[in-house]
Amino acid sequence: MSTAEKRRPVNRWIVLALMIAGFLLGGIFAPVQPHIQVAAEKLMEEPFIENFLGLGPLYLVNTLPTLALTLILIIWIAFSVNRAIKKSEKDLVPHGIGGVFEALLEMLYNLTEGSAGAKWAPKIFPWFATIMIYVLFANLLKIVPGFETIGVLHHSEHGYEVQHLGPITTLVAQEAEHDGYGLIPFFRGISVDLNFTFSLALIAVIFIQVIGFQSQGFGYLSKFFNTRRMFTVPFFGAMDFLVGLLELISELSKILSFAFRLFGNMFAGVVLMAVVAALLGKITIIPSMLMMFELFVGVIQAFVFGMLTMVFMAQATVGHGGEEHAESH
Repeated sequence: MSTAEKRRPVNRWIVLALMIAGFLLGGIFAPVQPHIQVAAEKLMEEPFIENFLGLGPLYLVNTLPTLALTLILIIWIAFSVNRAIKKSEKDLVPHGIGGVFEALLEMLYNLTEGSAGAKWAPKIFPWFATIMIYVLFANLLKIVPGFETIGVLHHSEHGYEVQHLGPITTLVAQEAEHDGYGLIPFFRGISVDLNFTFSLALIAVIFIQVIGFQSQGFGYLSKFFNTRRMFTVPFFGAMDFLVGLLELISELSKILSFAFRLFGNMFAGVVLMAVVAALLGKITIIPSMLMMFELFVGVIQAFVFGMLTMVFMAQATVGHGGEEHAESH
């Protein structure tokens, strides 16, 4: 008798059963096709702040509850990690989520130290780790069941009919002739809101400049306004000045690059899910597999956003013209 037990393909039968169940349920309850919209939807027609900072009315859109939920979740996890680490210090044994985050943060710190050096790693690491972990939570939270599927029904000219299932009212995949309804979800992923990605990009770029000034003082401005050789070697001095202006334009363009990269990749995932689900109809396994792809994209985009922030901060510590201010060991 063999010592190695023969593996039973139980998982395959589970997947097959779910495919059959999804196909049957898709025939009984036809799925409602999602409505793709770039801008966040208003949960209330009336603004809850009439004049916000002098910029105009502020409406309750469905990305604001997600933003609050993300912050609450991160604060709760932070307290849990802190409690687990304190418990580990007593008995010298890693416990649960504390060990996971300790390993994650150690890996991120080693990445920072390898790029920025031991001198500037303590200043750059908090921004790098905070931005990366926050974007990671923002990306992954949007694939939780219930996001963008539970919300407020509103009248729509090209809406669907509704069906009452006890205390729950749901849309039916049949367009209404006159009085139709659409769905405004309570929660929508904040990574597909350009306001969020632009704000995060602005914060990242501002603190890249802060790190640059901390490392080089006002000499950091010579990267953008280089007039050192303007009078000694006029021709090359003028070329250096023009290159500095190009550097300034490049630095400002990082805001758009950061914002649209994250927004574009995450919004493309939403569109891909909607298109594939509409084309396949009752076949549910492939859209489910695409959720795994969304998970992968969410992790990669958070890592890319954080790594770019960290690398640009590390570059800001290096003096213009090859003079290095970052120390590495």
